[in-house]
Amino acid sequence: MNNAIILCSGGLDSIVLAHYLKKIEKIENLKLIFLDYGQKSLKEELSCVKKASEELESELKIINLRWLGEISTSLINKQTNEKEIKNIKNENELISWYVPCRNALFLLIGLAIAESEFISKNEKYDVYLGIKHEGELQFKDTTPEFLKQMNKTIEFCTQDWNYKFIAPFLKKDKEEVIEIAKKLNINLQDTYSCYIGKGFKNNLPVHCGICGGCKSRKKAFKFSNITDPSVYEN
Repeated sequence: MNNAIILCSGGLDSIVLAHYLKKIEKIENLKLIFLDYGQKSLKEELSCVKKASEELESELKIINLRWLGEISTSLINKQTNEKEIKNIKNENELISWYVPCRNALFLLIGLAIAESEFISKNEKYDVYLGIKHEGELQFKDTTPEFLKQMNKTIEFCTQDWNYKFIAPFLKKDKEEVIEIAKKLNINLQDTYSCYIGKGFKNNLPVHCGICGGCKSRKKAFKFSNITDPSVYEN
């Protein structure tokens, strides 16, 4: 199969995945799917996805999922301040940033697009996402168990069930993904991990430096022994 639909958030993992599929797996026809669910970092994320789409010469679809942001309890969607973020207790770290059913919804949207492509054009696509090992603090929808269960649903929610949800980095740490990026000469300044959204400086996206996404990004660069090129506010 030479087609791939990639759920691409503009984050380090999904951007590296897109390059990996094109340059290592030699998948020529990539469709990047970006989900707008009212996240505060929308502009920064979308900027990174657009750059990746241009560099990889891949199609980009932007899907309006703003109703999810309206019902979300996550600080990814809700307004907050720096003091509140710094005061998040360890036991509340996951739920503070958790968006209800986000990855399950994203996968099913990707699957619907894949099935549509097959019905209308007789072209087969699998759906790829950049979830991976996150250490001790792990969202349930980034685990091998989650991916296994989602793959089981394909048979019952499509007419021709020969599709797959695939996460090539599932058993890798973020530092391993950074190492892959270095080998592929990917500019990681054009990836965005921040949950808050701090705008741009010299045309580069700025990370807050204190949210869950930024802390994970900083930690990964530290353990990879690769210089972190990211722009941080803190």
